[in-house]
Amino acid sequence: MRISIPISAFVAAIVGFGGTLAIVIAAAKAVGATQVETASWVTAVCLAMTIECLWLSWRTKMPVITAWSTPGLALIAASSGFTVNDAVGAFIVTAILLIATGLFKPLTQLIARIPASVASGMLAGILVSFATGAVKTIPADPWLILPLIGTFFVIRLFNPALSVLAVLIGGGLAAFLTGRVGGLPTPELSTLTLIAPHFSAASIIGLALPLYLVTMASQNLSGLAVLRAAGYHPEPGPLIGVTGLLSLLTAPFGASTTNLAAISAAICTGPDVHPDPAERWKTGPFYALAYLVFAIFGASLVAIFAVLPQSLIVLVAGLALMAPLANALSIALKEESERMAATVTFAVTASGLTLFGVGAAFWGLVAGLAVLFLEMLKKK
Repeated sequence: MRISIPISAFVAAIVGFGGTLAIVIAAAKAVGATQVETASWVTAVCLAMTIECLWLSWRTKMPVITAWSTPGLALIAASSGFTVNDAVGAFIVTAILLIATGLFKPLTQLIARIPASVASGMLAGILVSFATGAVKTIPADPWLILPLIGTFFVIRLFNPALSVLAVLIGGGLAAFLTGRVGGLPTPELSTLTLIAPHFSAASIIGLALPLYLVTMASQNLSGLAVLRAAGYHPEPGPLIGVTGLLSLLTAPFGASTTNLAAISAAICTGPDVHPDPAERWKTGPFYALAYLVFAIFGASLVAIFAVLPQSLIVLVAGLALMAPLANALSIALKEESERMAATVTFAVTASGLTLFGVGAAFWGLVAGLAVLFLEMLKKK
């Protein structure tokens, strides 16, 4: 056991949690979740990740790190017209699809066949509203926002992983010291709240299917790629199936979908963790321990976010998604022959179009695949 193992695990957990919790809050607000329901959401999803990382890392002897689906949360936060009950129903459907994917290899192969350009165009269309939202916070409170933006890009030069966390902590302290926050809430332990699911064609097509596609294409496939790049040979089915099963069990408590991590996993799988790849799996239990702590105090963390200025939350969410947006755009436009399809996907998704009660992410994917299909016919 090297000290680098728990340090790497705790850094990955803190960066992953603190850097993207604002996006969870934004998603919860978009579907009208109360503060109690939001706290249950955070607590349940952290418990799911605790069990997943502990079990999968021990079972496979690989550093299997899981996370909530940041692009999926962005998709929910960018949606409109759905309730928290619709969201829970969508989480259940998504989890069942993930379990089916783990059980039936052809489903994984089918998702992998969606062109990366189109999938990335859809993801970029979802994320762009958060980036522009961050810019729009400047007029609301320039004396708070502008220094934080500068801090983000300066720290990012030296440590990109900690840049968002620095803005969150620095912004929170600045808001408190300058009187923008009335007072900190009383610490409290988390509780779980059952939320009745509601199933409808609109929520399944507009939320569940895009959430499944984004989770598979942007998270699970990337997470598998990180493990393979570190020299491991993961079997996709069991890993995806277990995350789907835990997502299904925790969804009634408001938990959004969990999946294989990419960025957090990269921190836990490299040679800096341990020179022997066979020893790096031990980061999984320490990472799980960190998320168990987050689960216990999830209600307090949500309460703290509730008293912070709204402009700060929007800014942190936007900055946290800048790097994923840049990566999605670069992949979407990489292949010249697929650029038009990717651009159409991006434009339709970013438009916020709602048709027949179905959201823009689905129509963006349909439009992009249709354009790609027409261009393929032309070539033939």
